[in-house]
Order: sequence, then C-alpha cells, then structure tokens
Amino acid sequence: MAKSLKSLVLFLLMLLLAITLSTANSAEVSDADSWRQIREGTAGYSAVKGQETNVLIQGSGQNWRQLRNSVIARYLGIFVSMTLLFFTLFYLFRGPIKLAKSRSGKMLLRWSTFERVIHWYTALIFILLTLTGLTLLYGRSLLIPVIGHDLFSTLATYAKLTHNLSGPFFLVGLLFMFFMWVKDNIPNRIDVAWFKAFGGLIGTHHPSAERMNAGEKSWFWLLAIAGIIVSCTGLILDFANFGQDRFIMQVCHLLHTLSACLLIIGAIGHIYIGTLGTEGAFEGMKNGYVDSTWAKQHHDLWYDKIKEKDPD
Repeated sequence: MAKSLKSLVLFLLMLLLAITLSTANSAEVSDADSWRQIREGTAGYSAVKGQETNVLIQGSGQNWRQLRNSVIARYLGIFVSMTLLFFTLFYLFRGPIKLAKSRSGKMLLRWSTFERVIHWYTALIFILLTLTGLTLLYGRSLLIPVIGHDLFSTLATYAKLTHNLSGPFFLVGLLFMFFMWVKDNIPNRIDVAWFKAFGGLIGTHHPSAERMNAGEKSWFWLLAIAGIIVSCTGLILDFANFGQDRFIMQVCHLLHTLSACLLIIGAIGHIYIGTLGTEGAFEGMKNGYVDSTWAKQHHDLWYDKIKEKDPD
C-alpha cells in the first residue's frame, strides 16, 4: 500500500512538472508574440483616451533616433567643416576680389534702409537659430565632456527655448525678403554666362550681372525654398498639440535638420563673398551705398540702368 501511494505521489509530481514547463513555454511564446506586435505598432486597448494612447511603443522612433544621431549629425558636421575649409583655403590662395580700378568717390544707392533692416533682422535671427540648433544637435557629444551635465542641462534648456521662440520671427523676415527681392531674382540667360565664368572668382574677367548676380539668385532661392521648409516644419515641431502624431513629428524633424544644413552651408558661402571675398561688397549692406567703380565691375547691367535714369 505504501509503495503504491509513493508511486502515485511521484506520478503526480511529474505531471505537475510537465504542466509547469508547458505553461512556461506557452508564456514565452505568448510574450514574444506580444512584444513583436507592440514593436510593430499594433494598437491595443487603453482606458486613457487620446491620440496614440493605445500604442505602447512606436517602432519608428528608434529609426528616427539613428538617422538623427548617426547619419544626419555626422554628415552635417562633415559638410559644414569641408565648406569652412574650402573657403579658408580659397581665401589663402585666391585672396579677395579687388577692384580693378580706383574708386571714383561717386556713391550709388544699392540697398534702401528698409531692405537693410530686414536683411540684418533676418540674418541675426538666423545666426541665433544656427547656434542654438547646433547646441541641441551636438551638445551631448561635444559639450557635456567639456562643461559637464549640469551646466549643459541649463544651456540646453535656454537654447531650446530660444530656438523655439525665434523660429516664427525668422519666418516673418524671410517672407519680407522674398516679396522685396523676388522680382530681382528671376533666373535668365545672363546667369548661365555668369556661372560659366565662375562669377569672376577665378581669373581676372568679371561676367556681366544685373542687380542680383547668379550667385545671389541661387542663394535667394535656396533661402526661399529651404527657409520655408525649415520654418513650416519648425512650427509643426513647436506646436505639437495640433493633432500631428509622432511619425509626422519625426519626419518634420528630419526635414527641418536637413534644410537647416543646406542653409548653413549656403550661408557660409554668402557671408564669405559678401565680406572677405569681395572688396567693397560689405559696404553696400552696411551703409546702403556702393562706389560706382564697384558697381561697374560687379553689376554692370544694373549700373547701366541706374545711369539711364540719372545720367549725373
């Protein structure tokens, strides 16, 4: 009797062990399936009502993070560094484009006061956005090792706040610049010849140009197109409570960063040519007037129109 009872207990224990192992394996499969569905973005049930509240994990977030931190941040740094290096070497070997003749002393109005105010207003906001944006993009990798987590946390907080608040003001300046200067920036055949001559940057011959040369027109349209993209995506990122989901925010962030990258690279060339690269160019945007010798050399077609209206 005791032997039979012992066999029965042993059998029940083996049966219980088999059931336990089977349940564990079943739970493993169930958990794996559950997590797979979660990562695929499969909607579940949530008592909390709201947009995307029934999605536990959004899988595309990891893809966005990899693109931002590994691809965009890396290549943005490379391209900006290469652009700075190019213009540094160009200046060292080529030097500034000097006036071919002596200054005449006769000054021509090139930019009105209103045009200069809008230009500097937009330019200063752009510089502010660039500095704060680069701080947010590279701060973790470049600044934390230097200034530490606490100081960077404070810096990043103010950088983010400044960046978000400045963005809409940049769009205002951008729109004013577009409507002020679009009539002077329509491409034509003269621009083709300007590009063929490399804008006078190489050699001694300077190609003909209207009020805006082909280089300025290229910068204008880059600023208009990329500027509108960076501004609109920035507004979507600023006001995240207007119904856009996470995927839309991620796409807008990538477009925002890529457009800003193009603007930074273009701005480096624009600043170089308008300051160190061309003698007398900065005077126009500083005081509004340029010497007639400068106008003849760099914008001869515009100079001819000015002389037709005012021969004296």
